[in-house]
Amino acid sequence: MKKILLALLLVGGFSSVQAAGETAPLSKVIAGAHRPAEHKARDQYRHPRQTLEFFDVKEDMTVVEIWPGDGWYTEILAPYLKEHGKLYAAHFSADAELPYYQKSLKNYVTKLSKQPDLYGKVELTELQPPEALKIAPDNSADRILTFRNVHNWMQNGQAAAVFNAMYKALKPGGILGVVEHRGSSKKPQDFTGASGYVSEDYVIALARNAGFEFLAKSEINANSKDTKDYPKGVWTLPPSLRLKDQDREKYLEIGESDRMTIKFIKPIQAFYRAAGLSPV
Repeated sequence: MKKILLALLLVGGFSSVQAAGETAPLSKVIAGAHRPAEHKARDQYRHPRQTLEFFDVKEDMTVVEIWPGDGWYTEILAPYLKEHGKLYAAHFSADAELPYYQKSLKNYVTKLSKQPDLYGKVELTELQPPEALKIAPDNSADRILTFRNVHNWMQNGQAAAVFNAMYKALKPGGILGVVEHRGSSKKPQDFTGASGYVSEDYVIALARNAGFEFLAKSEINANSKDTKDYPKGVWTLPPSLRLKDQDREKYLEIGESDRMTIKFIKPIQAFYRAAGLSPV
C-alpha cells in the first residue's frame, strides 16, 4: 500500500510540475514589458492566462484570432506562438467601406510593423462578411478565438456566415473559443445585437447550426455586478464609458461586462464526411 501511495504521489507531483512548465511561457508573455500598462490593467477583467488555458491553446498550435482590433490579445498570442506555432489575424478588409474598419486595420498593421521581433510572423487574413470569409486555409487551425465580436456580426446580419467560416477553417477535433458580453437569460434576445449583450443560448445555437458541438463553458470572465440594463448598452461600462462623467464612479465600480466563455469542437466525424468516408 505504501508503494502504491508513493507512486501516486510521484505521478501527481510530476503532473503538477508539467502543468506549471506549460503555463510558465504564457505567464511570462502576459507579464512582458511589451504590453502597455493600460492593457495589463484590463487583465483583472479579461483573465488572459486562465482564458487561453481553458481554450487549451499550446505553443505549437495554429491559431486564428478573429477581428483582433488594436491587438490586445495579439500581444499575448503572437510572442507565445512565434517559435513553434502560427498565428493568423483575421482583421478587417483594406477595402472596407466604413472608415472605422480601415483605420483599425491601419493601426493594427502599424503596430505589427513596429516590433517585427514579436509580430513578424503574424499572417494577416481578411474577415469582412459577406465578401471576405477566408480567415485561414480550410481545416488548418487547431484553435479559433473570438473575443466580444458576436454582437458585431449580429448587427450586420452576418453571424451565421462567420460561424460557418470559422467551422471551415478549423481542423476536425479543433476548438472554437468564444468570449462575449453575456445577456440576461430572462430577456428575449435582440437579434440586432444593439445593446452588445448576447445570450449564451443564442451563441450556442449559432455554433451548432454551423456544425460545432458544445464542449464546455467557464465562469472565468463572469461579473455578477453587471446588471445589463444601461442607457448605452454594454458601452456604458468601462472601458468605453459612453456616458462620460455621468455616474462614472458607479460604472467604474461595476467594472467591465459579465462575459460568457464557451468552447466548441469541430467533430472528428467532419474529417470523414469531407473525405467521403465512414468512421470506423
